Amino acid sequence: MSKTIRLAAPLQYESIADGPGFRIVLWTQGCRMKCPGCHNPQTHDIHGGQEYYIEDIKLELKENCKHHDGITLSGGDPFLQPQECYEIAAYAKNILGLNIWAYCGQTYEQLMEDPNKRQLLEICDYLVDGPFILAEADRTLQFRGSKNQRIINVQETLARGEIILYDNGR
Repeated sequence: MSKTIRLAAPLQYESIADGPGFRIVLWTQGCRMKCPGCHNPQTHDIHGGQEYYIEDIKLELKENCKHHDGITLSGGDPFLQPQECYEIAAYAKNILGLNIWAYCGQTYEQLMEDPNKRQLLEICDYLVDGPFILAEADRTLQFRGSKNQRIINVQETLARGEIILYDNGR
């Protein structure tokens, strides 16, 4: 039997708001944070959405990624399905050559404490971490919704052993 992942919607193509460049977004289903003011409250119910076969998603990515820079794991919380998201992200990165961004209401430090979540985190290029805080919302921020959220360069952070933030090419 083939493994599945629960998504809130089919893959979204042509995103320019969920990381740099032209992106494919996986909107995962399920989030325990339920941040007030969340822009995707329909993704909170862990039983909502629909199950998709991971092999079908990989095939769809292969057939449709030619003009894309990367994929973004969002939701919901992709770290609630870490093995499934890891399998997709590893395929996208190692086979298709795409960069990987992920969003999570937990912090980098919290994710590093869980071996399953850490494995997914370590394949990512960038992580937007921390809960959305309505009182700190700022629509002028690039790729994040509130001032408390960080965009972490995961690979540099792992290499240096200290948090390295996204510098937007500077």
